[in-house]
Amino acid sequence: MAADKMMGLGNFVFGLTTASYSELKRRTDWRHASNSRMGARPARQYVGPGEDTITLSGVLLPQIAGKADAMEMLRRMGNTGLGYALVDGAGNVYGAYIIESMDEGQSQFLANGTPQRYEFTLTLQCVDDQADRTEMAELDVPGTQPEAADDWAVA
Repeated sequence: MAADKMMGLGNFVFGLTTASYSELKRRTDWRHASNSRMGARPARQYVGPGEDTITLSGVLLPQIAGKADAMEMLRRMGNTGLGYALVDGAGNVYGAYIIESMDEGQSQFLANGTPQRYEFTLTLQCVDDQADRTEMAELDVPGTQPEAADDWAVA
């Protein structure tokens, strides 16, 4: 697999030539209903999976690595409201994720106002069910296996 392909979100590939992230955080919640009881702690019952959130943070330096238009491409993807398949560079399928939010900072401006540094934080929210995710992982999806990951392309 090419070292430049860290993760794919739909047709967008995170890597040195587009937007590489330096930090990935994942938060998974589980839901438990609570019932009050007299003279005792509340009783809890597991009612199913909760939110599954992935946060990617990174820095783009277009003159060295990354493309300035990568932020706009991610913004356009977020504007669709659609869920996109999230697959890491090792071929692991995480499921379908929407772009819930994007924070972008710009600094080190040229005289014409063009930023030379972009900082971003992208929050992705899982929108598929665990059962769907299991079925997706069992599929032989082209480009999701490590030996075929070199076929990824930026749209």
